[in-house]
Amino acid sequence: MSEISVNSAKTSAARIELQYLPCLEYFTCILQYDRILIDIEERYVKQTFRNRCSVLTANKIDVLTVPVKGFDAVAPTKDILIDYNQDWLRRHLGCLKSAYGKSPFYEFYISEFTHTYEKKPRFLADLNYELLTICLRLVGIKREIRYILSGEREEEKGVDNVISLINNKKSQNSSIYYQPLPYYQTFGNDFVGNLSIIDLLFNMGPEAKSVLLRSCKSR
Repeated sequence: MSEISVNSAKTSAARIELQYLPCLEYFTCILQYDRILIDIEERYVKQTFRNRCSVLTANKIDVLTVPVKGFDAVAPTKDILIDYNQDWLRRHLGCLKSAYGKSPFYEFYISEFTHTYEKKPRFLADLNYELLTICLRLVGIKREIRYILSGEREEEKGVDNVISLINNKKSQNSSIYYQPLPYYQTFGNDFVGNLSIIDLLFNMGPEAKSVLLRSCKSR
């Protein structure tokens, strides 16, 4: 499937939340739109992909979570602070090395991510956005992507609201934008789909975009 054929089926834009090292469906969603409007004033929801991702290790699927400081029930995403009192940075980097250190493209890409972590952004939105920017560039996806504020929502025409549609509470069979396409994975004989984009990048490198294009589910 070419990118042209994917584009022909999409509407103009989508409004979506920021996620932490998003899953493959997040990126197949992006591929189906010209513009992506990232809502940083949407209400933050705990225990979602906003601060967690899934990677494949030797023994199991491991969930990496960015701890955040306490927040009000109606707090917007842009106000969520990362809790560096917890030793999560060492765990995440250690897990990535353990899971992907022997994968074909780990050494080519890991320094980009490490550099971002070392800057220790205060806000989860800043961390997620910078990591997303890196992933989009490494995959080779070029889209108009910008933050939007809540006041802009009603003014946008022809925008699909996909906030929270890509989440960790549903099965792959209910994915809207993604259909699993097996690719090489370092561990296991059985393919595991819709992991963090990190899994695809470290294992497939420059072929990641081709895999994503062929993983797009027609809507």
